[in-house]
Amino acid sequence: MELEIKGIDGQSSGANITLDQDIFGAAFNESLVHQIVTAYQAGARQGTKAQKNRSAVNGGGAKPWRQKGTGRARAGTNRSPIWRGGGNAFPSSPRNFSQKVNRKSFKSAMRSILAELVRQDRVIVVEAFSFDQPKTRALSASLAGLKANNALLVDVQGNTNLELSARNLPFVSVASSGNLSPVDLVNHDKVVISQQAMNELQEKLQ
Repeated sequence: MELEIKGIDGQSSGANITLDQDIFGAAFNESLVHQIVTAYQAGARQGTKAQKNRSAVNGGGAKPWRQKGTGRARAGTNRSPIWRGGGNAFPSSPRNFSQKVNRKSFKSAMRSILAELVRQDRVIVVEAFSFDQPKTRALSASLAGLKANNALLVDVQGNTNLELSARNLPFVSVASSGNLSPVDLVNHDKVVISQQAMNELQEKLQ
């Protein structure tokens, strides 16, 4: 399987890149993709909510009144949940929402997503993201030539000029081939990836 390599301006470079059939010829496994995407979204949750129970509320050390003889119900602390100013009976506590993702399952899901994107003509391979300096206008013009206004840009690690050029563009995200997540892939209409990043990605998913 081969895919045409385009220039950053959207014009054909006259060269093709060979895609690994084991990766880009995989069948689409919807249930597995849903499981992996859900796990990644769950892992992004902070879970930083917290409330105080009766032991965490300040005060309440002295018994409000003696145990017997007052005619009132017995009480050991004024920080009980049934008292005003007391703690919560079932307080929220910080949680970890992350889910375990097996390495083989992750690779299989990524192959499934990438193969489906290629079948839908949503993957564009460019020669390189070469910018001498951060320039949002130049990147916007390039994406317009590629017809990829809602796009995920994938390059090798450390392309600072690309990251700075894209950060003010709506619906455009930047990721590296070594840290690509399935959520990024499914959230964009197009995936624009450099030739070097595509080679690295194929090595990683073999």
